[in-house]
Amino acid sequence: MTREWPELSYSEAKDTYETLHMWTQIVGKIKLRKLPWINHSWHVTLGVSPTGLTTYGLTHEDKNFQIDFDLVQHKLKIITDSRLTRMFDLQGLSVAQFYENVLRALNELNIAVEINLLPNEIPNAIPFNKDKIHKTYHPKHATALHKALLNSQNVLTQFRSEFSGKCSPVHFFWGSFDLTVSRFSGREAPMHPGGIPNLPDRVVREAYSHEVSSCGFWPGNDAVPFAAFYSYIYPEPQGFKNAVVLPEGSYYHQELGEFILPYKVVQKAADPHLKLLEFLRSTYDAAANLAQWDRGSLENRTFIPSSL
Repeated sequence: MTREWPELSYSEAKDTYETLHMWTQIVGKIKLRKLPWINHSWHVTLGVSPTGLTTYGLTHEDKNFQIDFDLVQHKLKIITDSRLTRMFDLQGLSVAQFYENVLRALNELNIAVEINLLPNEIPNAIPFNKDKIHKTYHPKHATALHKALLNSQNVLTQFRSEFSGKCSPVHFFWGSFDLTVSRFSGREAPMHPGGIPNLPDRVVREAYSHEVSSCGFWPGNDAVPFAAFYSYIYPEPQGFKNAVVLPEGSYYHQELGEFILPYKVVQKAADPHLKLLEFLRSTYDAAANLAQWDRGSLENRTFIPSSL
């Protein structure tokens, strides 16, 4: 029995996505301040949990804590190892109010943190403490997005298991508001040109310091105003944009430099899991072959029994 994939409408949910995007940036920046740097910014990401999005465990002095977006009960929760908790409802809050609530809750738990108040990867960004424009949160849109993230994570995890080279976790980047996994060839890449709005070039160049094939899911943006899966390689080898990939409905987006598969193609498939795997495998095959990756040493062909 295949999992049910919810319908997603970017036009209907856009305001909720934009507000939630800014909220996740606030929480993500707290995580950034509390952890040592890990290559490719992997330490700043959020995880998709059965109830929403999570920072996983963080520390402040002698305290351990975790911040969770509960997209089932529609609350923000802060949990500590001393059993002290704080939570508040997500509905009805602007970004500025959310920021104030988070800071107040952390202060009550004696957890001090200061973050850069300017959102990353957003043109014409509004500082969090002044953003009273983004204030929409519809539970039905958050619930559908969460279910789509869980389903996508399951498939991306399967795809990740097929690679034995350096590979990222399946994780949620709050800067670009997408769920992704990245495979690396092991070879250094040309310096990335940078130029991403409100993101230091040094961060971008470190992220793309080595050849990488990335794929993932995002719920839509101005460039692609619908939920979609994507796949790209950096640096892009000659012929990649003209590669024939599967399944039907996939196409190369010239402006983004990525292959795109609309979410609705997967959502309406008889077997969404296999349909998405087909896209991930096909686009990676094209990328790795054209870039002449050493696939024999990078791909996992060893079967380890689950009963081990």
